[in-house]
Amino acid sequence: MFDRPAATAASAAGAILVQLDFGAGDYGERLDELELLVTSAGATPLAVVGGKRDSPDPATFAGKGKVVEIGETARLHGADLVIFNHELSPGQQRNLEKNLQLRVVDRTSLILDIFALRAKSHEGKLQVELAQLQHLATRLVRGWTHLERQKGGIGLRGPGEKQLETDRRLLGKRVALLKERLRLHERQRAVRRRARNRNEVLSISLVGYTNAGKSTLFNALTKAGAYAADQLFATLDTTSRRLYVEGAGQIVISDTVGFIRDLPHSLVAAFHATLEETAMADLLLHVVDSASPDRDQQMAAVAAVLEEIGAGDVPQIVIWNKIDLTAAEPGIDRGDGDDHGKIIRIRCSARTGLGLELVREALAEIARERIELAKVEIV
Repeated sequence: MFDRPAATAASAAGAILVQLDFGAGDYGERLDELELLVTSAGATPLAVVGGKRDSPDPATFAGKGKVVEIGETARLHGADLVIFNHELSPGQQRNLEKNLQLRVVDRTSLILDIFALRAKSHEGKLQVELAQLQHLATRLVRGWTHLERQKGGIGLRGPGEKQLETDRRLLGKRVALLKERLRLHERQRAVRRRARNRNEVLSISLVGYTNAGKSTLFNALTKAGAYAADQLFATLDTTSRRLYVEGAGQIVISDTVGFIRDLPHSLVAAFHATLEETAMADLLLHVVDSASPDRDQQMAAVAAVLEEIGAGDVPQIVIWNKIDLTAAEPGIDRGDGDDHGKIIRIRCSARTGLGLELVREALAEIARERIELAKVEIV
């Protein structure tokens, strides 16, 4: 995959990928995910440098010998930048750039960069810029003056060159302004949420690992036409639509940003208002790529983020998606092993429509149960 000569590389930035093995046991899956992240950001993977370590090197993360190997690989392939699938400290990043004489991007910066590409709404752009500036604030030191001459690119989109020349005081003012604007959006969203609650409309949020098929399922259920693509973080802006359910009336279903393992905390903080919609939902549909060999780790990563945003206790149903790529049959799995237990999982394919009627039936069942419960409480 990476044996293409550097001379034939596309116009996109050529990147050397660095993935070190610290014994976690999911090296291959993380490397596959890194390649998807890099291509989603618009770069071209040229080669991978790997290796095993017991712990990160305090100065360069990778250690002196590995840094030499990275440099030789970068020169061999004519790379424009080096991308680490790890979070680097500001000092480690500076030391690596000094040694390699190349731009170095860590996992957090890479994800922030993809978010900068994907954000479409005004609120989404504000959230991404806030996360970028908060991340950048830790790196505004004299050692970064060489970056002032660079023109955007992977890891430098969004605030870019202008913000790197700005001192902490001006950056702090911009952060405060962004937070105030986001608070305004948050108040507007709270008003809409209260209106839904007054009307007792069932609120459902789609959650899941990035590229699990949430937007495809959302479109299949609502005919909304939300952007869906086979790429990481295709959806950033929460989209909500009303959906008529037979025997229960209207419900509201929302498509949300996908999660990923080691999601940068600055992103979670910046998107807290949007993610709050998930915590306030009556039900979560946890969409899982059942064809992924890494699905258990992906589900665990989603559960961790849900806990972080206060949505860990929201009732959920697992949508076992993409069964068209496996041998699974469409169906509904219930707790207690009988036909009257609570629905815990639905097997379907959002892309082909296989089993989608079961999702609709499940939503109708849950909506009717909510109506019946409300009647009992009134009595």
